[in-house]
Amino acid sequence: MSEEPNQPNPELLLQLVKMKMPFGKYKDRLLCNLPVSYLEWFQRKGFPKGKLGVLLETLYEIKINGLEELLEPLKRL
Repeated sequence: MSEEPNQPNPELLLQLVKMKMPFGKYKDRLLCNLPVSYLEWFQRKGFPKGKLGVLLETLYEIKINGLEELLEPLKRL
């Protein structure tokens, strides 16, 4: 059974609240706590390859669409 299109991937969302930024100005900050300006910079310059890029791009979409409440329950897990 495949996932419904346009439905949030729970595993991806959980990683956004648990994983820390591995490099740069915001190294060691939880991904979900990155400022939108930093995500906008990545959007202009290009997101990193691989899993981190997918996570940052997902977080960018969440933040610019005002959907951060999706992450709130996961922060308490």
